[in-house]
Amino acid sequence: MFRKELESTDKKEKSVTTVCFTGHRRIAYGDAVKLPALLEEVLVDLINRGATVFRAGGAIGFDTVAALKVLELRERYPHIRLELILPCRNQTERWEETAVRTYYYILNQADSYRFLFDAYFDGCMLERDRRLVEGSDVCVAFCNRSRGGTAYTFALALRSGLEVINVCDLAT
Repeated sequence: MFRKELESTDKKEKSVTTVCFTGHRRIAYGDAVKLPALLEEVLVDLINRGATVFRAGGAIGFDTVAALKVLELRERYPHIRLELILPCRNQTERWEETAVRTYYYILNQADSYRFLFDAYFDGCMLERDRRLVEGSDVCVAFCNRSRGGTAYTFALALRSGLEVINVCDLAT
């Protein structure tokens, strides 16, 4: 439903340098348990294809799991980088304490980060999503809904010609 099919020869020929992530904030428990191993498999394949830059948007849920996986893989592959493109400085304002601690852990471990805006406003998350896609070669997604920010970013990545890997499809 959300997967862009690629011929295996196309996959191997396409140069990969930069990967962005998009995914839902809430992930069903069954999928969440499988997600770290699935992400590792996908990310190692992308690293072997030349990916060195991984971009996350700092949201709760998939973004967090993906960023933590990149940090873990960076121990084995020290040449990879985690870049955070964050919508606003007060993104964590209404988050639970544990989520905020994890966010700041990732922020402190990232190779680089930038805030697009000082404060939240309608549209700042969509601008973050556009910046994640812009300049990326591949989008790794966890998308199982046809509406919302993740679906928007997924569709934008497809329209922009990115290879899109929907980890959600691999979880089933």
